[in-house]
Formats: sequence, C-alpha cells, structure tokens
Amino acid sequence: MGYSKVVGAIEIGTSKVAILIGEISNDGSLNIIGHYTGLAKGVKKGVIVDLEAASASVHASILRAENEANVKISEVYLAQTGMHLKGIFNVGTANVSSSDGLISKSDIERAKEDAKRPRLPEGRVFINHIQNPFSIDGVKTENPLHKKGRRLKVGYWAIHADSKILQDSLRVIRGVPLDVEDVILSSIASSNVLLHENEKKAGALVVDIGGGTTDFALYRDGFIVYTGVIPVGGDHISNDLSMGLRTSVEVADKLKLREGLALEVKKDPKAYVWLVGNQIIGDREIPLISVSKIVESRLKEIFEIIVEELTELKLFNKKEIASGVVLTGGTSKIIGIEHLVARVMDLECRLGSCHWDISEDLNVPEYTTALGLLSYAVANNEGSQSKGGSIINFLRGFLDR
Repeated sequence: MGYSKVVGAIEIGTSKVAILIGEISNDGSLNIIGHYTGLAKGVKKGVIVDLEAASASVHASILRAENEANVKISEVYLAQTGMHLKGIFNVGTANVSSSDGLISKSDIERAKEDAKRPRLPEGRVFINHIQNPFSIDGVKTENPLHKKGRRLKVGYWAIHADSKILQDSLRVIRGVPLDVEDVILSSIASSNVLLHENEKKAGALVVDIGGGTTDFALYRDGFIVYTGVIPVGGDHISNDLSMGLRTSVEVADKLKLREGLALEVKKDPKAYVWLVGNQIIGDREIPLISVSKIVESRLKEIFEIIVEELTELKLFNKKEIASGVVLTGGTSKIIGIEHLVARVMDLECRLGSCHWDISEDLNVPEYTTALGLLSYAVANNEGSQSKGGSIINFLRGFLDR
C-alpha cells in the first residue's frame, strides 16, 4: 500500500521567508504542492535577533502555505546561513587491518570516525559533515571497499554553528509546532539543484546573494571543498542607493532591480532614468550612471571579498573551476550582474536555474534554496545521500540536551 509524506522546505532569510511544500511518495517521486514567500521580521544578516517577531512572521508564512496547499506539513528541512557558521577540513586515517591488505567496511568506518574526531569549543555544534574522496596509499578512489592497500584516508568538510543561534532557528519552527528533520547550509542546498554532476566534477563556484548575506560553495572533483558566508548582501546596495539618491529604501530596491548595472550607460553616459518609473507627480529623473556606479561598486566588493578569501586558502585556481560561477539569490536578478562577475573573477558566469522540470513561477532565485532542501528530503526518504555531501542528523539529540 502506497503512502506519502508532506515535507516543508523553509528558508528564513534577512528579507524573506521562502516555503515550499512537497509531497514525497514511497517510490521517491516528489510533487510540489504548495509555495509561499512572506516578509521576514526579526532577522538581521541571516540571524534571528528578535525571536518573537521572527516566530510571528515564520508561523504566518507556514500557515499561509499550508492553507493554499490544503495540507499539514509533517516535518521540516531548514536552511541555515549567517556569519556564525564556520567550516574546518579534517582528514581521517585508518591502517588496513586484514593480513591480505583488503579494505573492509570496518576500515572505512574507522577512517570516517577519525575524520570526525575534532572537538569544538563550548557553544559550538556541528551541523553538516561533507565527505570528500577516499585515498588508498595516497591514490584517490571513490569506493575503497575490497581494494588493496595499507593506509586509508578520507577528508571531511565539517560545518559548525553557534549553538544558541541555531537553537533560536529551531525554536521558531518547533513553536508551530513542527519537527525539524535536518538543517542544511543554504549554499549547499542551492548547489544541489543548480549544478549537474559533470559541473561539480569540473569544478564550480555557486554564489547565493541574499538580502543580508552572501553564501558560497566551492566544488572540486565533484565534492564540496569549501563553503563561506560574508555579511554583505542586496540590502547594502539598496541602502547605498537610498542615501546616494535621497530616496526610500523601498524605492531604491525596486530601482536596483529595474535598472541594474545599466550596461547602456557605456553607450550614452548622459542617459537619464525615472526614479520611481511611473512618471507621475513626485517622480524625478536621475542620471543612469549614478545608479550604475553605486550598484557596481557594491557588487564588486562582494566578489572581491570571495576571491580574496579563496586566494588566501589557495583554493582560487581557475583551471579547477572550469564550470565557472553560478549565481542565485534575489540579488542575482540585477540586470547585467553576470557580466560584472565574469570581469571581476575572470571566470565564466551564468545565472542559476534549477535543473528539475518545474514551472516558471518556482524556477526563480527566491526558491532555489528551498528546492535544494526538498532534494535532500527526497534523498533521505530513499535512505540515500547525495554525492555532494552527507548530512548528519543530530537535531533530536541536540534539542533534547
């Protein structure tokens, strides 16, 4: 007899709460039956600063999504972002135990456990352990089982969070009340539906520019080797435009997306544009170049910070990022952004699009992370894990503590 599970994919961002509701059947098929984007409150740079306000906005958004889909969510997959997230790379080692040198399951498990051994300072907790390739006596291999060797190694990129900040996110969802099945880094979730396996193998950099933060994930040889979060996002551009043009943040935000980087400025530096765009009383003309300069300056800052961070870690090897840069997040809708990124980073750049066959109203940057969360829900329902990384489901024990 068939069954289905109703799961919610929830991203609580600085400016929005994005929710997708998916129905997963026992054969692993996914049907997206509801969606809603609401205004986030009580959140700054991806971190909840007002628990009561955040809870109210998230609960209202969940209720609206459930009512429109006419279902009740049974479990939640929750995205996580913010500067409190950090990552460490650790390599685990195991000496092959059998006399014939054949690697067993126990050898593999010992190497994995060794890779996850680092202890964190008080107040920190691991949320994701992302497996990288194995190696046998220094030679990479995807599956070491029953292969011959003396020394087995495996690497993990492990992401950890501030336990109090994480608890606040979980409390918001549990207050509905709903169970959180897993927490997944925003950039990893987005990458899962934006990149094909061959792109991960060739190397790619996914950059998710949200309202208050920018998340990024670097793939090499098919595996995540680094993730990062920087405290600059789309609201910084809107604030700068607001001050520079002496207008409200709301008007500046719409102008930012409407005119973007205004590539036509190069053709006509004296071009003008209407501030609001409706040309009625109170609207006014402003130099297009003023908009373009402010937007370009802020965007360049974001991508220069990413380049600098990866360069310091010796990870910015353009030959190993052959698939280039893939952009998502609401700010990726700025006109001409991919051309600026290609120039700043000297890499091919494209706007991200979910590789699933879904409707146009869902295949938009606002829902990319939530779509990625649903991909993990499907994988967990099948009892499998995506190649991008295994997710450690620690939440129930953590909440009990």
